[in-house]
Amino acid sequence: MSSPVIFGAIMIMIKPIRAEETWPIRHRVMWPNESLVYVKLKEDQDGHHFGLHVADELVAVVSLFPKGDSAQFRKLATLKNHQKKGYGSALIRHILAYSSHNEISSIWCNARAEKQAFYRQFGFQTTSQTFIKNGQSYVTMEKTI
Repeated sequence: MSSPVIFGAIMIMIKPIRAEETWPIRHRVMWPNESLVYVKLKEDQDGHHFGLHVADELVAVVSLFPKGDSAQFRKLATLKNHQKKGYGSALIRHILAYSSHNEISSIWCNARAEKQAFYRQFGFQTTSQTFIKNGQSYVTMEKTI
């Protein structure tokens, strides 16, 4: 499930990628002060990973982990010099369409607390589940598809 999309005056492509391709972007964007091992997930080999490419450069990633008719997405990350261009939003729309097409009826994530408004614009609702990891506050958000 990939096809080129004209995004403003830029052509982007969202396509499946290998877990290993997500790690450098996860590391640089999310946890640059940790080791690369920190951003690898034990379940990465069971997930579906998507990359957003501008020209032939991978600039944003997200990973989706289906379980039955539900799925969790994790590690949405866009390189700093490509942020605020709508690429993260494009990846969210892509995984929502992918999930719907694959008979997933609900999707959820553990969002950084300060990013709740971003996910609400796609219909995600905040739950009462919260936690702190490495000093960062998170809240679980979910959406019925």
